[in-house]
Amino acid sequence: MTQVSIAKLMLSAFRSYASAAIEMDARPVVLTGPNGAGKTNVLEALSLFAPGRGMRGARMSDLSRVEHEQVSDPWAISIALETETGRISLGTGLGQDPRGSDKRLVRIDGQNGSGPTAFADYLAMVWLTPAMDRLFQEGVSARRRFFDRLVAAHDKGHTTRYNAYEKAMRERQNLLERQNADAKWLDSLEATMAEHGVAVAAARSDHLARLTAQVDGAVGAASLFPRADLSFDCDLMRGLASGRSALEVEDRFAERLKYLRAIDRAAGRATEGAHRSDLKVFHRLKGMPAKQCSTGEQKALLIGIVLAGARLKAQTGAAPILLLDEIAAHLDEARRQALFDEICAMGAQAWMTGTDRALFDGFGSRAQYFEINESEISRRQ
Repeated sequence: MTQVSIAKLMLSAFRSYASAAIEMDARPVVLTGPNGAGKTNVLEALSLFAPGRGMRGARMSDLSRVEHEQVSDPWAISIALETETGRISLGTGLGQDPRGSDKRLVRIDGQNGSGPTAFADYLAMVWLTPAMDRLFQEGVSARRRFFDRLVAAHDKGHTTRYNAYEKAMRERQNLLERQNADAKWLDSLEATMAEHGVAVAAARSDHLARLTAQVDGAVGAASLFPRADLSFDCDLMRGLASGRSALEVEDRFAERLKYLRAIDRAAGRATEGAHRSDLKVFHRLKGMPAKQCSTGEQKALLIGIVLAGARLKAQTGAAPILLLDEIAAHLDEARRQALFDEICAMGAQAWMTGTDRALFDGFGSRAQYFEINESEISRRQ
């Protein structure tokens, strides 16, 4: 079993931290301390080594430490990553471009990286936060982002394809809002949207099938989490499932975008496409939509889905780094133990937070423990 793990984390001027440095081995990491101590800030720092803007979706300029109402130096984060080929240094932080505007910096072994998506060549990352407890009640975009993170953990090109789709979509909308827009330019942008949109839909379809097989095959500790039936409300995915070739689905979508130009111009947005897809989740045993289940069952469903995705990744490489914020508080003892056992069985380095150390006793010596108090981190036995 291969493993990727974080061996060292260093923070500078990030959120509540003036500076911090901790070292750890490949075991799961438990961070405990009172509310407001800075536990979630550590997980957010790590989440910035995944494509995107991290688990809170914050603007890069908002991550710098504020002290006495003054913003301190630009924030910086670095990790030492242990891989099967050796140790790799990854870093990110806030800098400025030649025009003086804020810029996200990316470093890989001291060299400039092309952007945050470059980190996907070295590690995969998935997270669950208390804010996601309402995932099944909230808008479709949060569910879609959740699933796309699972896809990206397995398929590192997924985020790049989706970003290219969104870029073409924004350019198309800007062009639509101009008078006498160039029709050939619109044709080109719509062809780009179709190409990348269908590729995104195909990756989602493939991962959905693989994830479903993992859910169905859950045994042992993993079987204590309710099985979820997953599907997508997505015209592009239905087109691929109908037996049409990807090229045919692309052509049909491009024609549809051309037909929708006036509608999209009036709406101020693209009204159809990969960005409008919605993840549907049902509790299989109860036969009801996840949004109608109890809060505890919804949490258990989410954990079961994340664990299935991690197992899938572990079977084809190294398990993803799991960031699980306040994960144990609302689980009964049996499911807490099942979660810990499953994490250890797949060899994942999970970073977990909580206010009560006793909730993690089921790990025993299989985990390593740190206490955080007023953004000071210390190791505990």
